[in-house]
Amino acid sequence: MRDTSSARSSRRELLKAFGGIGIAGIAQALRSPKLFAQDGRTSTAKGGRIDVHHHFYPPGLPPAAGGRNWTPERSLETMEKFQIAAAVLSMTQMADILYDKTEAGRRAVRLGNDYGAKVVADHPKRFGLFAGVPLPDIEGVLGEIAYAFDVLKADGVSIYTNDNQGRWPGDPYFEPMWQELDRRSAIVFIHQLQPPCCSRLNDSVPYSMSEGDFDVTRACTSILVNGVLHRYPNLKLIVPHSGGTMPMIAGRIQDRYPHSPQHDAYIPNGVIVELQKLYFDVAHATFAYPMAALMKFADPSHIVFGTEYAAEQVETTVKELPNLGLSPETLRAIERENAERLLPRFKFV
Repeated sequence: MRDTSSARSSRRELLKAFGGIGIAGIAQALRSPKLFAQDGRTSTAKGGRIDVHHHFYPPGLPPAAGGRNWTPERSLETMEKFQIAAAVLSMTQMADILYDKTEAGRRAVRLGNDYGAKVVADHPKRFGLFAGVPLPDIEGVLGEIAYAFDVLKADGVSIYTNDNQGRWPGDPYFEPMWQELDRRSAIVFIHQLQPPCCSRLNDSVPYSMSEGDFDVTRACTSILVNGVLHRYPNLKLIVPHSGGTMPMIAGRIQDRYPHSPQHDAYIPNGVIVELQKLYFDVAHATFAYPMAALMKFADPSHIVFGTEYAAEQVETTVKELPNLGLSPETLRAIERENAERLLPRFKFV
């Protein structure tokens, strides 16, 4: 027999909330996220959310996790369900193909970028593109950057937290890439990737449970210690999942920073100020614990909305938003307004 006591209680609370407020008040209450968006489906931002962490899976490449049944139409259906006005597409979970340091890797990246650009062309107001690059192949990287921006008119580029060959983004090998991206004042979206060094840990723990967040932190510290944040001020770097573990251990990072004349030149205002130059998406990391650290650590204007769809279900991000106690102004900024400043072509008018 179905227990209806909770339903009756909810109706009583609802009627009590409506009592004496009149038709106009009821209409306002119906729009209230406190009463009707406890699952997070309703956006508080005028114009809807902008999702900067949204994956696509190009036909012709092996389907990655979560992407076997992906289509642009399914993305659009999901976006409508959760009031996501625009989503910036990026490839993911294909490092063995995209980062194999061969001509086949270059072709796979180009195939994916061409397909992503077609999706954007078909739905220019709903999708953007962070184009992939064949990260271990620096000549291929530079060629693809030029193609992505000059031909495809991409909104930015996407790289992984490591190059699948034992290098992290601050490695001197990538200097030509950072120089070119800085020259273009580029947005760079950085997605987690399990590095080869940690792919066979005998800890009985799936990679996605912890190692991804640790590698986000490795990428952040690699960029910090090698001076990328300081030397290339025109870059706009987005890291995923509320910064992984980095905001929680930022104080330890600060106290363990390797001091030398060169390294000290990279942090003229200190370690924390440099790390605060990063942007942070909140995909699958809107739980109270990481958000408490992120809100304490980050510049509020540098926190943006993301979902990691289709590898991750949108619900795991949005359902936590109403429970965080954020002000309406902060929530609107996270859901849309901060991303509008990064991607002005999606500005709501």
